[in-house]
Amino acid sequence: MSADLVIGLMAEAVKVTLLLAAPMLVVGLIVGLIVSIFQAVTQIQEMTLTFVPKIVGVMVALIVALPWMLNLIVTYTQKLFNTIPMYIR
Repeated sequence: MSADLVIGLMAEAVKVTLLLAAPMLVVGLIVGLIVSIFQAVTQIQEMTLTFVPKIVGVMVALIVALPWMLNLIVTYTQKLFNTIPMYIR
């Protein structure tokens, strides 16, 4: 197993990890920004106001993106398992 092969495997794993986390992170960022603007406009400075909308938004994003995420991780895992014989040469 060469260094290039290991680096390629790790790069692919990082790419898949970022793609899996992206929908929830983007929704959390957008909801947080909207709540922050709402708090700035209305001058409501309640610390716990941001948590409930973010949790709901992230859960909705998880439910909506779950089929795509499962397809992505299953495809990556199948590709990895199918190329095991190449790795041990």
